[in-house]
Amino acid sequence: MIAKTSPMGWNSWDCYGAAVTEDIVRQNAEYMAKNLKKYGWEYIVVDIQWYEPKAVTHVYNPFTELCMDEYSRLIPDEMRFPSASGGKGFAPLAEYVHSLGLKFGIHIMRGIPRQAVHSNTKIKGTDKTARDIAKTASICGWNTDMYGVDPLKEGARQYYDSIFELYASWGVDFIKCDDICRELPHEEGELIMLSEALRGCGRDMVLSLSPGPALLEKAELYKKVSNMWRITDDFWDKWGLLYAMFERTEKWCTHTGAGHWPDADMLPIGPINQVWNKANRTSFTHDEQITMLTLWSIFRSPLMIGGEMTGFDDFTVGLITNERILDMHKKARHSHQVWRRSTGENEFILWTAMCADGGQYAAVFNADGENGKVEITLSDLEIEGASSAEELWSGEKTLIGDSFEVSLNSHGAKVYKIV
Repeated sequence: MIAKTSPMGWNSWDCYGAAVTEDIVRQNAEYMAKNLKKYGWEYIVVDIQWYEPKAVTHVYNPFTELCMDEYSRLIPDEMRFPSASGGKGFAPLAEYVHSLGLKFGIHIMRGIPRQAVHSNTKIKGTDKTARDIAKTASICGWNTDMYGVDPLKEGARQYYDSIFELYASWGVDFIKCDDICRELPHEEGELIMLSEALRGCGRDMVLSLSPGPALLEKAELYKKVSNMWRITDDFWDKWGLLYAMFERTEKWCTHTGAGHWPDADMLPIGPINQVWNKANRTSFTHDEQITMLTLWSIFRSPLMIGGEMTGFDDFTVGLITNERILDMHKKARHSHQVWRRSTGENEFILWTAMCADGGQYAAVFNADGENGKVEITLSDLEIEGASSAEELWSGEKTLIGDSFEVSLNSHGAKVYKIV
């Protein structure tokens, strides 16, 4: 099974936007292999515009020239990815990532390059051309690179077969497909065709769908065609976005499971937005980062690091290498919100999940701006009798009777394993 557990890795977007280069990818892969692989982190993903020579920030260059082969397929820019020279594509970079014991991924956009359609270039495996299969009325609202592909047109499936054949030959393990997750139902046929082409390419690849918010009524379709799908638009280091994630995860929690994972998006931790200023760091407080990792982990969202890993400080390293938290990420089952309630001036939120190895998790969050205390009763968790509990961030152990009181910092969280 692909993605039996929720994927964990690094993606270049939060740091480098459209402008990541091969040397940056390599240095982050090396860091992960040396420091994080033993904790389960494994994917290195190159995000959008790897085929664009002029990309320098998070801002897209409209109608810019892209690097493309004779069969209408985008290929890496050789100036930014020198090992791709001579038609080798991402194969050398993927081979290097694999040599470190990691897996390699790329971002793609739904559809076929507009450049290919305007030039009417060939499609591998058919006498049809790019212009024959394009759905020119289907365009992305925030990026000008692509037209949609009409799944009813002869040659459309051959195009998608050809791009995944290419990615398989490069050794790609993870595809983040953009401009597709929320483009339903009007682009549902293209999504299904894309998924079938990927599954038929002969290489196992995780399929991640972006951007969100995904449509809850399409949950069963997402499970059928992909391994993870975004439940939010781009998530950044703003408390309001993190606060909103409690409602999103509550709605999607029943759809997590082996092989299919609702995705709360990347973790904007450590150095981010490096294309704008090397001094940029996450705006989240330490407590807010603990809240984020706690919620993502009990919910079992994919965990994709957004920061420049070579610049991580001790706090950030500790955040993503806490084995008790990562164990919960793998072993939580039937995760759900228990209650949301106000006590005095504070709003508190309680989540629970069963542990696959026995015991039960209880995560409690302070969603307001003041430090506060809240009482958790075992009856809230449907636990009978005295129990012992371990707080997973600190490792502190305690015996509890019918209830226990939790002190929480502003925007902070604690999570217990109760046995």
